[in-house]
Amino acid sequence: MSVNRSLITATSNPLLEQALRKKLARRAETTGGLGELEALAVRLGLIQNTLKPRFRTPQITIFAADHGLAVEGISIAGNQSTALLAHQLLTSQLPLAVFSRIQGLEMSVVDCGVSESVAPHARLLARKIAHGTRNARVTSAMSLDQAHAAIRAGMEIADSLVGNAVVCAGIGVGSHESAALVLARLSGANLSDLLISGPDMEEANLAHLLAVLNGAQARHKDVTEPVEVLAAFGGFEMAMMVGVMLVAGSKRHLIVVDGMPACAALMVAARIAPAVTDYCVYCRSHSHQGLDQALSLFHASALLELGMESTDGTGATLAWPLVRSAAALLTEVAEGEEAGPTHPGAMSTTAEPATPL
Repeated sequence: MSVNRSLITATSNPLLEQALRKKLARRAETTGGLGELEALAVRLGLIQNTLKPRFRTPQITIFAADHGLAVEGISIAGNQSTALLAHQLLTSQLPLAVFSRIQGLEMSVVDCGVSESVAPHARLLARKIAHGTRNARVTSAMSLDQAHAAIRAGMEIADSLVGNAVVCAGIGVGSHESAALVLARLSGANLSDLLISGPDMEEANLAHLLAVLNGAQARHKDVTEPVEVLAAFGGFEMAMMVGVMLVAGSKRHLIVVDGMPACAALMVAARIAPAVTDYCVYCRSHSHQGLDQALSLFHASALLELGMESTDGTGATLAWPLVRSAAALLTEVAEGEEAGPTHPGAMSTTAEPATPL
């Protein structure tokens, strides 16, 4: 799929949506109302274009890369290296890896551009474009060729992933700040709103961040085209997630977005193919106030609010049972003597067939 030619269609289908809501209303007569879970169920039905959404072999893919902006002293002192974090994920030393396994999510880690070498592992995908990006305050973080190469790599990864749902999350030193730059430029959001971690954030820390990132914004003040913005400010992990999201949306697969880098990738993908957001649900693994602002750009909220400060993707693993439960409302809860049709009768002449399950 070309970056400039999207095959993603909107999920809007009034006939199917009406049928889904009627199906849930019939269930509510005996089960009672289930609030936001019902709205999620409708969304899943529209994504898969069916009255019986089901998930097979769901994936969680963690994209790892380092950022040249880190040389400006923007990262938390003592923050562990991205290579070590990737190793800990691959060797089940972090809750994310354990939660993924017990929730039935197949986890992989992608080395998109980690500055150090990452030891080979069965679940490691080596797709390194370079050993980290350049300093966006001085020059473009990536060349356009590198950005396009990373997007294509993401597309290839998405094509190779089995299943019909994928969790996207990014990790790396400087990733949050680079994501804030991408989001601010593409959305017009206030940069400081994306950087403030909370009321306890030290003013000196925020002032330093703003000085560095405002310098990067000034360096690339005329850049507005989405892939050029990605190249100017972003990271290899974001670019690969853009490719994954575009392919997943074209296949009518669910995309679970967790964290600032994933939000930045989605913002780029949505500028290329606006309908991609129809296929997304949102999670969070941090209570960072800037993430509130990032989610608001998509008029979205996270499925769970647990006040965590954990590796991006952790929140998605904990929210996954909610997604499965929402689908089960439509597929597993029986209606009388039979489970009901997969499609409303008139759909055969008005809609494309559902994605095979």
